Amino acid sequence: MEFEKENVLKLVDNAKSKILDLAIRGKLVSQDSNNEPASVLLERIRAEKEELIKQGKIKRDKKESVIFKGDDNSYY
Repeated sequence: MEFEKENVLKLVDNAKSKILDLAIRGKLVSQDSNNEPASVLLERIRAEKEELIKQGKIKRDKKESVIFKGDDNSYY
């Protein structure tokens, strides 16, 4: 009985790892070619926010967002 319990726990751990791996790779849901890349979404959000600041509808943040564009043109 204890042996079966250990096997079940190992299977559960393996399943969790596999699901996490698939999620990170974007394989859990079907991919939609109409979805924009995250980098495009972030740029659009920045532009919209800048426009709202210019219109006086919102104020500029005192601290910049932790998301930034690195030297390799990737967002962090």
